[in-house]
Amino acid sequence: ILYYNLQPHYKYSFMDYFLKYFLFLCNLVFTVLGLVVLGLGMWGLISKESFAQEKIGNIGTDPMLILVTLGFVLTTLCLSGCVGALRENCSLLKLFSAAVLVLITAQVLAAIMAYSLQDQVGGYLRSGMLAAMVRYQDDLDLRFITDEIQSNLQCCGADNYRDWELNIYYNCSAPGVLACGVPATCCVDPLENGTVWNSQCGLGAQLLDEFSAQSVIFLGGCLGGLSRWIEQHEGLIGTVGIVVLGVQILTLFITTRLLESIQWHKVYNMG
Repeated sequence: ILYYNLQPHYKYSFMDYFLKYFLFLCNLVFTVLGLVVLGLGMWGLISKESFAQEKIGNIGTDPMLILVTLGFVLTTLCLSGCVGALRENCSLLKLFSAAVLVLITAQVLAAIMAYSLQDQVGGYLRSGMLAAMVRYQDDLDLRFITDEIQSNLQCCGADNYRDWELNIYYNCSAPGVLACGVPATCCVDPLENGTVWNSQCGLGAQLLDEFSAQSVIFLGGCLGGLSRWIEQHEGLIGTVGIVVLGVQILTLFITTRLLESIQWHKVYNMG
């Protein structure tokens, strides 16, 4: 015992402590963020009664499920890094670093696939837009997304305003008042006198010829606007992607450095 007590013990340097608590605080912040995202996703599913027996079959296509999945993964991953750093638990830190490495690899592969399939992006956007239009009245999230796209890009439908014929409520054979119409977000001026929202401004728009319709609704589809928006902001999108990837690589480096320090500390003191 006396011999052991006389042996010099390895002590953590300031940099080791800095890396430890920096990793802990960063993961703590992202754990809280993950819980918020998870809570928002669950609130969205519950508020729309997505767990009801008649709706549970379509829960796999609910956009809120993306928030739930993202929040759960982010919370679980960052919590393991948070606890691992604070408790100097090598198993949790190894699990955290392995998960981050998998995420980095997946994002790099996704970027490569997106670049190689860029000629097919238009087809995927069109399919997604048409699918959202078909479920426009039945899914509040898809309705919100579609309305935001149409109002901000000043467009109507995927290719043109007649695409709304695909929706069972706006189809000209539908029995309701919406038949042969389009949503109000397709309208050139959906506000009456600049203050009152006119939700019926698009009724019967599909019955009009293009010359008459152009003064009431936007004739062009949203695919062209979406493509132009992506082209105009591709630099920003690329920059954000590189920054996110860089942060993950830095996190992986810090975790690896902390693991080496913890393991060296244990081996040195045991010796």
